[in-house]
Amino acid sequence: MDKVKAMILLLSCISLLSVCVNGIGANWGTQTSHPLPPDTVVQMLKENGFSKVKLFDAEDGTMNALKKSGFEVMVGLPNDMLRTLATSVKAAENWVSKNVSAYVNDGVNIRYVAVGNEPFLETYNGSFLQTTFPALQNVQGALIKAGLSNQVKVTIPLNADVYQSSTGKPSDGDFRTDIHDLMVAIVKFLSDNSAAFTVNIYPFISLYSDSNFPVEYAFFDGNASPVVDGSNTYTNMFDANLDTLIWALKKNGYGNLPIIVGEIGWPTDGDMNANTQYAQRFNQGFMTHTSTGRGTPMRPGPIDAYLFSLIDEDEKSIQPGNFERHWGIFTYDGLPKYQLNLGIGNSSRGLGKARGVQYLDKKWCVLKPNIPLSDSRLADTISYACSNADCTSLGYKTSCGNLDTRGNISYAFDNYFQKNDQDDVACDFSGLATTTNMDPSTGTCRFGIMIMVDDASSFKLPQFGLLIFIFLLHLLLTTL
Repeated sequence: MDKVKAMILLLSCISLLSVCVNGIGANWGTQTSHPLPPDTVVQMLKENGFSKVKLFDAEDGTMNALKKSGFEVMVGLPNDMLRTLATSVKAAENWVSKNVSAYVNDGVNIRYVAVGNEPFLETYNGSFLQTTFPALQNVQGALIKAGLSNQVKVTIPLNADVYQSSTGKPSDGDFRTDIHDLMVAIVKFLSDNSAAFTVNIYPFISLYSDSNFPVEYAFFDGNASPVVDGSNTYTNMFDANLDTLIWALKKNGYGNLPIIVGEIGWPTDGDMNANTQYAQRFNQGFMTHTSTGRGTPMRPGPIDAYLFSLIDEDEKSIQPGNFERHWGIFTYDGLPKYQLNLGIGNSSRGLGKARGVQYLDKKWCVLKPNIPLSDSRLADTISYACSNADCTSLGYKTSCGNLDTRGNISYAFDNYFQKNDQDDVACDFSGLATTTNMDPSTGTCRFGIMIMVDDASSFKLPQFGLLIFIFLLHLLLTTL
């Protein structure tokens, strides 16, 4: 009899583990100059055991690649569309028809529409406070009219700053005072329509923003000084943060509302705390933590979550910080940054790289060896290169932080050169640069070769006219 009980318990644990790990999703962003082909990304997602994806828009190529893929899809509606959809029922119906109904009919398993993206961030200064809820209501109405409301649910991915605790204890959590009534109205609407509350939780941002934040509390190793809240003890920020939300929901009468963790992850570059070691530690810790199925003290059970993010994006805004372009668990060309066991699908081998990626020639753009660092032209050309390419890997304790001055200049030149498809004119810089076949990569600093994309075109940057001017001026000076 004991053996039978043990077998039942084992099967239950295996079943629970499958549910938890199978449920992991990925945020697939596309703010990149040279995107991997959507079909390649979908194949990479499948081979690495993901079961769902969260998108920030309904780009046609991405959606077509997801047809009959089996993935659950959360499709995004950008913040800049909120006003239009809030003020026009017809616009909402047209959006749903084009971006939901059409793809569902073609075999895309759309399960959620994300109305906006963190629209109540305090840094937005209330820009979307009047339009988000009406847009949510109109999209829901459009889904009902289209006959999709049972299959497709609305939600709003919100930053964790929409709730707070005055004491730091989860049990003192409630919605932010300035948006309290609005949040309760939205929560009621989600509950009435059998939808979920979506929240993005980032321990890294807390560490980035507060030099006194206890580092160990960001991770899942149990090494942090515990936060004791009644009968509950917290040794990681994620559990405490999520339970703060659950207390806020509970206090306002919606303690059982389903919750989706829309974004959670750790960047690998652009800041002293953004590195592959911390990212691997955090993401693996999160996967191990959630795979138990224990959940949090206030919400036992599996956690529905999407890792942020899948692939680095070199055209994201760096206003929040240089780390913004480095959240991916894969590099721009689909290479795993570190080993990560997601469970089913890749448990025996870790992450697998994207297949069939095609690269440009093994060629780099570097500062000419004979150019002295005192050359007065260098400052302007470096500034130009970095403003039109991506120099966020240069800086204190970043992946390329150990380069010398010549290395920094070469990195800036080469990044611009690669981003512009290795066109020779993009490696002139007033005669300061030259191409080489010798890889200048060193240590943790990778001088990447750009990938081929079907629609890539050289010099798509708006300031290309300035480069032409510099090039022509150089020709003129050298002929005098």
